[in-house]
Amino acid sequence: MSAQNLTYRSGPVGPSRATLYAATATGTRILLCLGFLTAAALYALLSAPYDGVSALWLATAAGFGGYMALNIGANDVANNIGPVVGARIMPVGAALIMAAGMEAAGAIIAGGEVVGTIRNGIILPTAFAETATYVWAMMAALLAAAIWLNMATAIGAPVSTTHSIVGGVLGAGIAAAGFGIVEWSVMGSIAASWVISPVLGAVLAGFWLWLIRHAITSQPDILAAAQRGVPLLAAAMCWAFAAYLLLKGLSKVIDLSFVQAAIAGLVPAALIWLAMRAHVARRVPQLRNCKSSVNRLLTVPLVLAAGALSFAHGSNDVANAIGPLAGIAEALATGETVGKATIPLWVMVLGGTGLAAGLLMFGPRVIRTIGSELTRLDATRAYCIAMAATLTVMLASQLGLPVSTTHVTVGAVLGVGFLRETIRARGNTPDRHGRPRKSLVNRRLMLRIFAAWIITVPATAGLAAISFFALRGMMLP
Repeated sequence: MSAQNLTYRSGPVGPSRATLYAATATGTRILLCLGFLTAAALYALLSAPYDGVSALWLATAAGFGGYMALNIGANDVANNIGPVVGARIMPVGAALIMAAGMEAAGAIIAGGEVVGTIRNGIILPTAFAETATYVWAMMAALLAAAIWLNMATAIGAPVSTTHSIVGGVLGAGIAAAGFGIVEWSVMGSIAASWVISPVLGAVLAGFWLWLIRHAITSQPDILAAAQRGVPLLAAAMCWAFAAYLLLKGLSKVIDLSFVQAAIAGLVPAALIWLAMRAHVARRVPQLRNCKSSVNRLLTVPLVLAAGALSFAHGSNDVANAIGPLAGIAEALATGETVGKATIPLWVMVLGGTGLAAGLLMFGPRVIRTIGSELTRLDATRAYCIAMAATLTVMLASQLGLPVSTTHVTVGAVLGVGFLRETIRARGNTPDRHGRPRKSLVNRRLMLRIFAAWIITVPATAGLAAISFFALRGMMLP
């Protein structure tokens, strides 16, 4: 046998099979995304009711809108399914498929016919001197926000898609028409939400975890306490999500006040209480008197909650991708820069499909961050996070506070983790080897996420300004 053969058999040379497989899978996903964006651009080009440069602009904007939708799916949907995956309630594959279907359904069915194309009124659309300038600004905003979300997803940092598009519109608007175009009072509210969102999420999640510990898991007879408490927890979750869906997810389909939605939510909540009461009574004789039994009883409500959150998210956050695109289509068709625009069906389908595709292909990275890397989760903690996120968004909506679901969810995860640290520190219980217990929250990752939040608006604003000048330079004769 030759020395060459001996060297070859002593160990593989070059990349391992796993590395090659990962590289191939990544390349395949990128090619699929490029195919999706190309198809979106070609459809817009061929279906445009006008020819020439305007059709080319619409095709380019469709590509940018599709790119934004892909990145929203990859980054933002982790808020909805990260906790249930981290708590090992659902395998990541099943969670991805369920959330992708619900996201697309929410975007297409309940996304609404009309959406504000200038996010949160941060700039005045009438301040644009020409239609072409408005079109370039919205294209630059979409591109900048999508690039930023792409970068954040690559490092596993969950950031606000709403703040990303807000920064993009802000930077492009300033580049196009100067600082006078900005509604600075609205920007102040957005900046305040960076603190309000995670704090509210953390406080509410901590409250729910304390309540469950006090009422159920710290009781001598955990099963008896669970038999009383778990149906009430499931009913409370059902009420919160029913009201949330009516107020947010189905707001474009049915218009209800907060009081009406709250009352309507009591009906399914009562039905869930009856169903869960019977279900828990059947399961209790088969379970042990320990905390893990409570986690098992909460599995079904959490799966349903993840689906409901995904539907509501798709119906609301799809506007971050297709709102500016709809505004571009309207401006090119009418020559007017309006704050509202009718969304064509193909634009709605583009947004919904992009959300689902981005989640399926690139979602697992941020899901790991939310579900397992910040702190360890189980079903009870995932319940607290879901309830905190839902109640915070509902409360903030009624108070008129602009909050980010990403910030709320991350804050809720941290609230659960830090409460557990506090409880453990008071008990001063060492681990099974007699050593002091380690911290339960990944502080390095937490600081990295906070840093990404702080620079989201200025980073996307800068990228949008650069993109605007680049697009204007390419479009001008």
